Amino acid sequence: MMDSPDYNTIFAFKTKQLAIMIIKEFSKLPHNEAFSVIRKQIFRSSTSMAANYRAMCRARSKTERFSKISIVIEETDETLFWLKMLEELEYV
Repeated sequence: MMDSPDYNTIFAFKTKQLAIMIIKEFSKLPHNEAFSVIRKQIFRSSTSMAANYRAMCRARSKTERFSKISIVIEETDETLFWLKMLEELEYV
């Protein structure tokens, strides 16, 4: 019988990879005042998503786990918001 995949490890890796990809790709784009504000926000939300998912994996209680995953959901939604904002402003 095959072992089931460790979804926490997979998701922790993928959220970190997403944050890294965002930082690398958006660092290449031009620097102007409006874009710089959005770039900073998306860097913060994507790295917070990854860091809080990692923290959720190490939670000491169900309450702490729920709190951390709630932050992950909020930061993921904020990252999506900034990505859509960039798309609508035609920066990407």
